[in-house]
Amino acid sequence: MTTTSPAEPSVLAADAPREDRVHELFRDWALRTPDAPAVIDGEHCSTYAELDLLADETARVLADRVRPGDLVGVCLDRSVELVAVALAVARLGAVYLPFGPDAGEQRIRTAARSLRLRCIVAAPEHLPVEHRSAQRLRLPLPGTSVVASVHAPAADAFATPVGTYYAVLTSGSTGEPKAVAVGKASLGSLVHWYRELTDLGPDDRHSFLMNVAFDAHLMEMWATLTAGAALSVSPREVRWDTGTLTDWWRDAGVTVGFLPTPLAEPVLDRPWPAGLVLRHLGIGGDRLRRRPGPDVTARVYNAYGPAEATVVTTAYPLAPAEADSGGDPAIGLPLPGATVLVTDGTGRPVPRGLPGELRIGGHCLALGYFDPELTGRRFVTAPDTGRVYRTGDQVVMRPDGVLDFLGRLDGQVKVGGVRTELAEVERVLERRPGVRRAVVAVHRDADDAVLVAFLETTAGAEPPTPSELRGHVRAWLPEQSCPVAFHPVDRFPLNPNGKIDRDALLARYGARSAQRPAEVSEDRTPIEGDVLRLCRDILGDSGVGLHDNFVESGGNSLGGARLIAALEQRYEVRLRAHELLRQPDLRGIATLVASRSATR
Repeated sequence: MTTTSPAEPSVLAADAPREDRVHELFRDWALRTPDAPAVIDGEHCSTYAELDLLADETARVLADRVRPGDLVGVCLDRSVELVAVALAVARLGAVYLPFGPDAGEQRIRTAARSLRLRCIVAAPEHLPVEHRSAQRLRLPLPGTSVVASVHAPAADAFATPVGTYYAVLTSGSTGEPKAVAVGKASLGSLVHWYRELTDLGPDDRHSFLMNVAFDAHLMEMWATLTAGAALSVSPREVRWDTGTLTDWWRDAGVTVGFLPTPLAEPVLDRPWPAGLVLRHLGIGGDRLRRRPGPDVTARVYNAYGPAEATVVTTAYPLAPAEADSGGDPAIGLPLPGATVLVTDGTGRPVPRGLPGELRIGGHCLALGYFDPELTGRRFVTAPDTGRVYRTGDQVVMRPDGVLDFLGRLDGQVKVGGVRTELAEVERVLERRPGVRRAVVAVHRDADDAVLVAFLETTAGAEPPTPSELRGHVRAWLPEQSCPVAFHPVDRFPLNPNGKIDRDALLARYGARSAQRPAEVSEDRTPIEGDVLRLCRDILGDSGVGLHDNFVESGGNSLGGARLIAALEQRYEVRLRAHELLRQPDLRGIATLVASRSATR
């Protein structure tokens, strides 16, 4: 490989023609291979011809109320119904806005208030209250009660940018989501790259697993359906148990898959299962800290990209031989058609090897936000490059052009008068033996700002004490940069875009002391004590008791997966997700573990 001078600027472009066909390619496959499987959901399989007809019938019902350019919110989970609606919206020239099935009324209400939302597609019980009295169109989706609730958009809402093919909501600094508008050619270029990268074709089965509110599901869906391959809908329980996930990969014959980073890391931590036909695995959504072991038979790559640059902007293949390499995996090189620049505060490219802000250009760029003022602030003009998006991410470009992710620029805060980079504190904590992953957040009150650390500890290792952690941090950083509290967690909550949700961590933990309060004495067996301790760590609530239900106390799929894995490691018993969910309380989980242990 040819290296470059350290003085060479941190600019790299990968030229490629635009691809402006998306749903049209699905129709080509429907005509070419009408009997091929298109969507497989458990025992049910829809062929390309059946899906094509379902999409046409859905579009026919919507056509009287939905016009080209209209915004259609979709509150459905991964399913043949979701795919049919997405195809129908595209054929009408309307704009697909995925909320997912669990968006919550407030998120939908906020979007409806600020965007010109023409209709919402959902089961009636999932419609916001104010939309339940609107005109409803019953959609021809067999076995469902899905309707389209049609209403007049808010007159003062942001207009949908001309040329928008789909929209997606991302987190906003104001607490309200930002709507990103993406054009057809940007999506078409992405799925063209992905088909070539994975060699996706008619004999393949691609997992359909990503959260529908996360734009990566669009890459799964459209790349598969424009390649003549089959989408295999993941069962909900695969998110609760990595063993169930890999078993499903095997049973469903999944050949190509994509995972959110927090779910991928425990998969890479386990021995690679035998009998998989999975040959390609993509990972994305957050900072990756794992590498595939030498037993992994699939090609694995780390993907990076903001919604403002159409799902994936850079990618980096992870070779098993690199398993013992130091540092986090790189985020890689730009996709065809993308340009990446690493710049200083004035927007000028810095020399390679120096950190700076990542800016992205090329035809991967979104059209912008629905809010024109916000678009003007984040999408700017760069000399010799043209229009670029300011990511707010700090990266460094190696001499060969490969990018390493360092952290968020807006993670820099002042604590006690000292400017502190949150990512730097996280990296210092992760140097401490026993700490696998650290997330640091800022807790603010009327008088001050303090740092709070949330730690995932190494399996089987004795967790370091708060005193040990403070001594470690103070050896590296100023006193003011040392967190005031250290909270062990067994999972990190995610926002709808697959990022770690620091606000949710702070809402649950606050800045209270990491020391447990004095516990009310209660009779418990050793196993009950272990289950209680694990669940308190996972849920982040020292007040949880044996009589509490895991899910009702805040447990989710990733937390459940970690609880199952921890119990298996400690007691060598294998629980399934449905068994865990069936227990009325934590004492029931402990009883199940005890019974399994007694029969081993």
